[in-house]
Amino acid sequence: MSKVPKWDRSKGRPEPIAALNRVKELENNEPLVKVDEACPSVILHRETVIPYVREGVAERMEAAAKSLPDGIHLGLMDAWRPFIRQVKIYEWFEGCTKEAFPHLSYPALRRKVCRFVAPVDQKAPPGHCTGAAVDVVLVSKDNEPFDMVSPYTRLEAAPTYTYGLSDTARYNRNLLADTMLEAGFSNCRDEYWHYSFGDAGWAVRLALDECIYGLVELDETIWKAKQRVWEKAMSERPNPYLEAPSSA
Repeated sequence: MSKVPKWDRSKGRPEPIAALNRVKELENNEPLVKVDEACPSVILHRETVIPYVREGVAERMEAAAKSLPDGIHLGLMDAWRPFIRQVKIYEWFEGCTKEAFPHLSYPALRRKVCRFVAPVDQKAPPGHCTGAAVDVVLVSKDNEPFDMVSPYTRLEAAPTYTYGLSDTARYNRNLLADTMLEAGFSNCRDEYWHYSFGDAGWAVRLALDECIYGLVELDETIWKAKQRVWEKAMSERPNPYLEAPSSA
């Protein structure tokens, strides 16, 4: 794997775990709503998506999707997650990181893992588990992803403001960011695809002391089948540090 390119650290706001844990949670009990009903302009980009988000998130995501230029659509890669999925993602990525960087001390390893996956042992819940966070990309009407990363791989170019992107990738990434921010989302500057509204991450990025969404549950019968599809996909997924993942 080539060296991770530099990125503009003057843009976006860091979100250390301690800052996330200081955010006061004022849960507003807003329901989770089904994406295909509340956001008809959004395309489900992956079959593993459990298509539910908070009502306020759905409204903003639909507004973002409808504001895109003709022929460009908002593709949803991930939305609400059950806590068990978040735990499995963390454990999987921790294992990948240990395999790729066996020399790292535990604190260094944890920092590397938590850069891409929210920890599951903190006061502030992971954004996806609150129904506030979405992972999105731009896609065609046929669900083909637009270039967001060339000439790099997705993980190499993960920071939103990565230097050295092709003109096409930079245009598409800026279009996604401008569209989502205009709709009221905030962006995790370490992941160009990750946006949220109403969770602790959103609050920290906007220098707010309070958030409106905490952990929220969904009946297991709604997501169990999707979870099985997701677990099969994860079992076949290569270590992103050792093999170049799909640019989607």
